[in-house]
Amino acid sequence: MTIYGYQNKVLRIDLKEKKASTEPLRMDFAKKYIGSKGLAIRYMYEELKPGIDPLGEDNKLFLTTGPLTGTPVPCSGKLSVAAKSPATGTMNDCSIGGHVGIRIKFAGYDMIIFEGISEEPCYVVIEDDKVEFFDASDLWGMGSHDAEAVLADKYGTDYSIMSIGPGGEKLSNMACINSDYYRQAGRGGIGAVMGSKKMKAVLIKGTGGVKVPDIENTTDKILEILHEDVLLEDNTFVFDEGTTAFLEACGDGGIVPYKNFSQGNDPEWEKYNGSVLMQYREGKRGCGSCGLGCGNFLKIGDAICEGPEYETIAVAGPNACITDPEHIVKFNEVCDNMGVDTISTGDTIVWAMEMTEKGIYDFGIRFGEADKMIEMVEKIARQEGVGADLSRGVKYCSEKYGGTDFAMQVKGLEFPQYEPRGSWGMALSYAISDRGACHMRAYAPNEEVFAASIPPYTSEGKGEMVYKLQVSNAVKFSLCICDFWGTLTYNYERMAELMRLVTGDDWTADDMFDVGVRVINIGRAFNQREGFNRAHDTIPKRLVKEALGGEGPAAGQKIPQEAFDDMLDQYYEVMGWDKNGMMPEELIQSIL
Repeated sequence: MTIYGYQNKVLRIDLKEKKASTEPLRMDFAKKYIGSKGLAIRYMYEELKPGIDPLGEDNKLFLTTGPLTGTPVPCSGKLSVAAKSPATGTMNDCSIGGHVGIRIKFAGYDMIIFEGISEEPCYVVIEDDKVEFFDASDLWGMGSHDAEAVLADKYGTDYSIMSIGPGGEKLSNMACINSDYYRQAGRGGIGAVMGSKKMKAVLIKGTGGVKVPDIENTTDKILEILHEDVLLEDNTFVFDEGTTAFLEACGDGGIVPYKNFSQGNDPEWEKYNGSVLMQYREGKRGCGSCGLGCGNFLKIGDAICEGPEYETIAVAGPNACITDPEHIVKFNEVCDNMGVDTISTGDTIVWAMEMTEKGIYDFGIRFGEADKMIEMVEKIARQEGVGADLSRGVKYCSEKYGGTDFAMQVKGLEFPQYEPRGSWGMALSYAISDRGACHMRAYAPNEEVFAASIPPYTSEGKGEMVYKLQVSNAVKFSLCICDFWGTLTYNYERMAELMRLVTGDDWTADDMFDVGVRVINIGRAFNQREGFNRAHDTIPKRLVKEALGGEGPAAGQKIPQEAFDDMLDQYYEVMGWDKNGMMPEELIQSIL
């Protein structure tokens, strides 16, 4: 029987034995979890034993596509990269753009699973059904961009390359994986998992395709959907400015963090806003199958990057009390080459700045010191001096040195750049996220700040709101659709239509919603098995004790503990978990 949308094949690579094998995809898992995010977590739950060392030989690295990957469906070119997180001890899945997901699919695989630990640094080359292993000793120690340039020169541009920098090699909790130079699987120390396996890079080339039931009808319908749903006037900002446009929108809502989340706005934000940054744009790029093209190449002085994204601007700019656009671009560039996540790296440095200024511990850096911030990135990646401790993140460092109240993290993962006192639903979203503080699980500012459909400074209705946002994103990311297809949020019928077009199966809107709920639950089940419960669904004391400073609509706000507890209770109730955030055994069994 022909299976459409899926390749029905998993490539399993044993790095210790330098062997590769294939097996059929667990289609029973795919029926319940679709692909990408959901499918990866389901495989993790099945294959990773509780209590394993995230940096040990029993952890695995999962690269997972979705059924839409490799088709003309717009915004479907992403890839899920998943493993148990060394930063948090939770499950961790990241999304990475570029072309690597499509090339995996064209090589004939739905998923690649890396197992074991190589005895020496290596890189892996995959071309369709051919898998080869090579010594990477000469690449070890290189920056990610530098290593990718060497490999691209050797193998050509028909391959997608995923690589790590010194951050991954040194097993930093903020290490990321780069692909196509400027795209990252960024969070939770996913690059450290790759580094622990002594794998510097993987190159992937595919010469096949993806079967759909009716290529002509599918293509025609997808073109209709592209114009009806994606290429809309409301989405032009994605092409024009990318996420730099968020700076103004978030600033208007008072949720841009300033000085380590002590204020909600930077009065000098116009020095580095999207309009300023776009003056330095030298090129554009989009991921495979993208109809929008959010990527902007910027060059200021000797600093160059693709981006910077809103998160990077906010953490290297206002949160660090720095207004120089060249510094922001340079911070982005150095983080990428060193192979560390801009969010966690920036937040950790910003915390160190506050520690120094408060006289709690002198990390040798203060707010506004741009040059030292760039130097600190390299120290963190290479674990030199104070960088060795800082590379483990703010949770570890604050427990060692003090400053836990303003260590902006949940479960060991540092905050994205949205001030929760200006969006209380964001506080709940950070707290209940399965991988630690994450804005991609449920993006509350959409409802509370931008659309202003729900009052931001109240606990009322927030459990239901976050639940609905989380379910929608869980489906979208299991299809492996980019977040910039904004009109897809809550549009389960459209998502079901895409599945019908590509797989030929009779998916309904209700089916899609059920998948989303299942994906949330399987992530929670994984974490529950690792010992996580309500005690870990917390927020930093700064948000509860300190009123937000500065000016703007959220100034003076704080989140009372009873309000936060109320939101948490609401969320647990709608999810069917108990007051301690625990899933009943019958619920766990029902999703397996």
